[in-house]
This record gives sequence, structure tokens and C-alpha cells, in this order.
Amino acid sequence: MGKYTEMRSFILMAERGSFASAAQQEGVTPVVMGRRLTALEKRLGVQLAHRSTRGLVLTDLGEQYLEYCASIVKAIDEADRSVSAGRKAVTGRLVVSAPAAFGRRHVAPHVFEFKRKYPELSLSFNFTDSVIDLVSEGYDMAIRVGEVYDLDYVAKRLFPNRRVVCGTPEYFRRHGTPLKPEDLLQHNCLAFNMQGGQQRGWIFMRDGKPFAQQVKGDLDCNDGELLYEWVKQGLGIGWRSTWEIQGELKRGELVTVLDEYAAPDYDIRAVYPQQRYLPAKVRYFIDYIEQIYNRPGYWEGVRV
Repeated sequence: MGKYTEMRSFILMAERGSFASAAQQEGVTPVVMGRRLTALEKRLGVQLAHRSTRGLVLTDLGEQYLEYCASIVKAIDEADRSVSAGRKAVTGRLVVSAPAAFGRRHVAPHVFEFKRKYPELSLSFNFTDSVIDLVSEGYDMAIRVGEVYDLDYVAKRLFPNRRVVCGTPEYFRRHGTPLKPEDLLQHNCLAFNMQGGQQRGWIFMRDGKPFAQQVKGDLDCNDGELLYEWVKQGLGIGWRSTWEIQGELKRGELVTVLDEYAAPDYDIRAVYPQQRYLPAKVRYFIDYIEQIYNRPGYWEGVRV
């Protein structure tokens, strides 16, 4: 009996919770299913499940092994479907996470054309400003803005981006222009409170080293899109990504300050778990979205 059969049977037993139910689904006897589990445990040298008259309960190692088996069997099944199609088809389900405002403005508008190119692929998107654990929550990939330090992930740069301090020309006429980061304490700084807001501070560079400048203001929220709107309305100044404000900068609706203190690149990246083989559905989506982001004038032309 091959490892693939063992894995499929183990997944089925774990899902059904008993030999009998799994055997009925597989078209074999409960005795056969029991022998498969015993053979698998003997080969691995560990106990994967506790047996009782009421069914099966996975051990901690069994739960861990189940995660590996599920991802391996899924990849094999997708490979079989793709090859048997006899053409360059992408099938299965692609699950993607992206920051809320970024996803609405720079991912969602491009889904239709991607779906037209790959009609057999199902797509699922989660736009949130929370950082998703891709592996444990079942995501194939994410688009993120900023550095990625987790060595379990691959991060491919899609387009350069920076974080800058910006506001309307009218705001700076009324309140003056900050000349150094410490001057921000005299300004109404609109902060993102989901990541520490004013208490954590905004990151700048001085003498080649990063530092956090504490800021203060009378408005903060956990929605980047709302902060963007407040900045455009002149309610204060914000620490925003250039992907978000390129159009406004080009039209003179917003201006930047403290550029000489700006932190290193805060790039837009495609992130996916380290794996030996990158699924075609992930590779094609990354290639597709990267081409769009690198079109001349793309960032200046996108508007809400």
C-alpha cells in the first residue's frame, strides 16, 4: 500500500471519526481501514489516534500529521486535475489575503480579468488590516505592504513603496511645516490605532538608523481608508504609503514633508509559505498582478 493511500485513508478516518464511517466512504471494510492506520503508525513509529468503541480521537502528533497530509494530498489532487485537463488550465481554489483598503482599490478591480483568463479557478479574498497566519488559517498567499521577517514565508516584491508624512497644502499654510520629526508633536497627527497608533510612533531614519517618533492628535482609528480621507480633508497629517496617495501628490492635492527622514522602502509584496513546489494558481496570480502594478502611470491613475 502506497503512502498516498495511507494519507488519504488517514484523512478520511480523522474527518469521519470512526473506522466504519471512513470504510463506507472508501468502499472497504472497517477491518481494512484499521489495518491501514496500524500500518501507518508502525511505519512512522508513533501513535496517531486513540481507539475506542465510540470512535477515533487524534493524538497531538496525529493532529500535526493530519495538517501535513491534507496539504500534500491537496497538492497531488490539484496536479492530477491540471495535467489531466490536457491544456494550460488552472483549477482548484485560490485563497488570498490583503490589507483592507489596498485590497479594495488594487486587488478587487482586477479579479474579473484574472477570472476570465482562468475560469476553472475559484477565488476567495479576505481584505483585512489584521496580519493573517497563512498556514494555520488556510490561505494560499497574501499581498502585504512592508517588510516580511518570517523565514517560513517567501516574499516577492511587486512594486516599490515608501511611507511618507503628508497633508494638504492648506493644512501646512495654517499650521506650518515640520522641519524635523520632533516637530510632529506640535501637529495633529492622524494615527492608525490598530498597530499602536500614537504610542508606538512613526518610523524615521537619522544617521542611518531607524527611530520611532511619538506623535499625538485628536483623531485615530483602525481603518486606513478613513485615515486617508481625513488627511485629504485637511483634518491633520498622516503617515501614509505612496501607493495610496500618488495621484493626489501628482495633482498637488497633498504634499509630503520630512522626506529626508523617510524610512527605507516599505514595498508591496506577494507572500506565500515556503514550499518545494509553488502551485500554478499562486504563480499565475502573482505574475498577473505584478504586471498590472508595473504598468506606466498605474498608481497615479487609480482613484477611489
